[in-house]
Amino acid sequence: MARRTVYLDYAATTPVDPEVRAAMLPFLEQESGLFGNASSVHRFGQDVRRALDRARDAVAAAIGGHSSEVYFTSGGTEADNTALLGVLLAGRERGRDHLVTTQAEHHAVLDCAHFAEKALGFAVTYIPVGPDGGVSPGAVAGAVVPGRTALVSVMHANNEIGTVHPIAEIARAVKGRDEGVALHTDAVQTLGQMPLSAEALGADLMTLSAHKIYGPKGAGALYVRKGVRFTPWLHGGMQEREKRAGTENVPALVGFGRAVELLPSWRDAEAARIADLQARFLDAVRERLPDATLNGPAPGPRRLPNNVNLAFPGVEGETLLLSLDLHGVAVSSGSACASGSIDPSHVLIALGLPLPLARSAVRFSLGRGSTADDLDHVAGVLADCVRAARV
Repeated sequence: MARRTVYLDYAATTPVDPEVRAAMLPFLEQESGLFGNASSVHRFGQDVRRALDRARDAVAAAIGGHSSEVYFTSGGTEADNTALLGVLLAGRERGRDHLVTTQAEHHAVLDCAHFAEKALGFAVTYIPVGPDGGVSPGAVAGAVVPGRTALVSVMHANNEIGTVHPIAEIARAVKGRDEGVALHTDAVQTLGQMPLSAEALGADLMTLSAHKIYGPKGAGALYVRKGVRFTPWLHGGMQEREKRAGTENVPALVGFGRAVELLPSWRDAEAARIADLQARFLDAVRERLPDATLNGPAPGPRRLPNNVNLAFPGVEGETLLLSLDLHGVAVSSGSACASGSIDPSHVLIALGLPLPLARSAVRFSLGRGSTADDLDHVAGVLADCVRAARV
């Protein structure tokens, strides 16, 4: 009998939707004639250009923006880097050389902020987060230096613990302190969980990615509100209206567009279904392992419905991850291996978790393929693995 496998790492990536795959295939085949370079003036290139424009229209419509405000990238990491470095470099020309962000951002923001600080000489303020990963609008606005701060970057929802931040309130507080400050939010984790509106959120820049919404890897976008200045940092071509040099990955971006078009057909219903599964799974785990602790806010509007990040006292998260994998369960650990040593998650450390507890954390993230039967099975396997690890 084949070993049962359960995938619970949808926050890391999702499988490609069959309709997305079907939309991409013609742009990978010679017979279709849709293999041209979108920058070419001949028919092959212009046919591809029209497909790229349709994908851009779809992404813009999904967040209530205009197509001219959407710039395609190779993914969320490039979009985050472009937002931070682009706005900082443009801001320096006006005497604005300060960035405000939080201690619990995705590494695509934090590592870029460290680079901007250490290598480029920008000033960066890293705001602490609360025990549930949240940050108050007042704290964010209070870190703004009027006339000097160029950008504030706060993610819409945390990828590790699911904390949803009040971006609209943060935007109002920041703009109330200094209207000249741009606000960036990484919405990679929320695009597939809830409707997004750049206008309602008050976001001047927004990062999006395809592979979290059942689209392909290697496709992302940066929304930049009209009037926001940013300096491109990839040079060598006229693509993306001279803001991002490099031949566009057309098959992946067409897939991105199709994945976004499909969102209304499943997103709201799935969010409700998965929220029920989240509660069921938490109950099942707590019944078997009463000392398991939930990292991040309680289930509800301040937490993504697909996220369950748990710590298990007395267990190494990396060991538990490997044990679960041997039992056919795919999850992510709250720690990562670097240079031969296991480092705890910077997010969990930012919450104030003791080091041993931070090292014990495991993230379970649900998706369209998750079922109640699967989660009941995983709760049982998890309990066995935790008990075995504690022996």
